Amino acid sequence: MPDLVTIDRQDGVADVRLNRPEKYNALSPEMFGAITEAGESLMNSGDIRAVVLSGNGRGFCSGLDFSSFSAMADETRRAGDRVRTALSETRGPENFAQRPALVWKRLPVPVIAAIHGVAFGGGCQIALGADIRIASGDARLSILEIKWGLVPDMSITQTLRDLVPLDVAKELMFTGRIVSGDDAAAMGLVTRTADDPLAEALGLAREIASRSPHAVRADKRLLEESWRADPALGLGLEAELQSGLIGTPNQVEAIRANFENRAPDFDDAD
Repeated sequence: MPDLVTIDRQDGVADVRLNRPEKYNALSPEMFGAITEAGESLMNSGDIRAVVLSGNGRGFCSGLDFSSFSAMADETRRAGDRVRTALSETRGPENFAQRPALVWKRLPVPVIAAIHGVAFGGGCQIALGADIRIASGDARLSILEIKWGLVPDMSITQTLRDLVPLDVAKELMFTGRIVSGDDAAAMGLVTRTADDPLAEALGLAREIASRSPHAVRADKRLLEESWRADPALGLGLEAELQSGLIGTPNQVEAIRANFENRAPDFDDAD
């Protein structure tokens, strides 16, 4: 059986692909686990400087595997209890269903989602966990859970709030409206569009990978921890991270490379 998620590492970039193309990368229980495992496998990889997250086949991810969902509804109460137990199993504040999206937000390196075809429901929420989203103009995105009488519960409270105003978030969630990649870019749901989002994302990842990995990781930490914090925390973290970078080998190499007009040769992160 092919891996449900593949990872190709090259030149500091991890190319991560959802790999259930015959099902539009729909989210079965096994797929939930495989996505989380893929993200966690990169958590302590000092040689990885950026991640690109995409889906093989005709779409990024169509959301919950409806056949699994139907089977869940038709099974015995005991089977239903097993599902509820799995969804409530926590590691820190998040549960099993929230980790496949939140793991990308928590990676210490930038994550770029390349979206084509569809990103519906849980698939859209996984993309929201990335730092940057590049979509094709004709991609289709939707926070679709209202269609099934559900709320989005894959860490959307920690991701969507940083992208769109509250009223836009409410409209998307109340209606389950499907928006194009172009419309998603206009409202801030995705960062920008491209004719070939995967090629664009890989190019951006390689550009990020050419920068000092310690500084890039510090950038992500600074923004993740201070974006909604009080001024004292944010300003203090700026000073703390800056003092930790000044004079380090990679910071010195950045200066030398600029003065010598050459490409820098950075050490991997610890």
